[in-house]
This record gives sequence, structure tokens and C-alpha cells, in this order.
Amino acid sequence: MGIARFLRHLVADRWAVRSRFPSRTMDAIEAAIAAGEARHDGELRFAVEAALPLADLLAGTSARARAIELFGRLRVWDTERNAGVLIYLLLADKRVEIVADRGIHARVGETAWEAICGMMQREFAESRFEQGAIAGVRAISDLLATHFPPRPENPDELPNRPIVL
Repeated sequence: MGIARFLRHLVADRWAVRSRFPSRTMDAIEAAIAAGEARHDGELRFAVEAALPLADLLAGTSARARAIELFGRLRVWDTERNAGVLIYLLLADKRVEIVADRGIHARVGETAWEAICGMMQREFAESRFEQGAIAGVRAISDLLATHFPPRPENPDELPNRPIVL
């Protein structure tokens, strides 16, 4: 692990999250998720973390590995149609990761997720956190609407509110 990464994680805190994702931005992301889920039968979760826990940082855990861990912990995998998607942002590493359940991933593929991550990271690099998050939610919702159109019964299986870890 590099010293620069260690220091970035050491100094990142909840204030870093709140400054980039204030309450009104979290409300807007939540509304975008709810609006998107009305158009499809998938489930989205948005998680943002300032820095890795110290044990993960010392172990050299990547943003991708952390996203996969959270995909399980937040039960994004546990949707009826295997169409759950996690958007994970690790601020200290300036990384966006998307982890999709096997039902949607098999239909969309890695290239689409990477393109959405790249678009979000470019927005975030320009300090357009709300715009980048909402654009990512909308892009994922478009894919889910194509592959998992809503059924008459479309339960909301996961919370729409973004989570700060």
C-alpha cells in the first residue's frame, strides 16, 4: 500500500461525505432511485464511504473488493429477480464501483457498468456530485427498464435512501 493512499484514507471523514453529498443531494438521489424503480423491476442501492476501515486499508482492500463485500452486506443480491445493483463511491480513492446481481449482469455485461462508472467519476472530478450520482442512477435505470420492465406487482425490496458508511 502506498503512503499517499494511506494518508488520503486517514484524513477522509464523514465531513468529506457531507460536504459533497449534503441532505438535499441525498434527497435528490433517493428521488431519482424511486423514479427509476417505478420504470423497472430492479433494485438500486447507492452507498458512499469517505475511507476504508483501517483493517481493510492495512489489508490493501481495493474499492472493488469493498463494493463486492457491501453488495452482500447490504443484501443487494437478495432480490426476487436477481436484478439488484449497488453503486459504491469510495471518496478517498475517487473510485466508483458498480456491482450488479447475476440476473442483470448477464444481460448487460461489464462494459456498460464501466462506462457508467467512468461518466460518474468524470462528473465527480468536476465537483458535480449530485449531477454525477443522478446521471448514474438514470443510466442504470435505463438498462434495468430495458431488461427488467416493471410487472404489475413491483415491490420495493431495498431502501431507496443512499447510505453513508
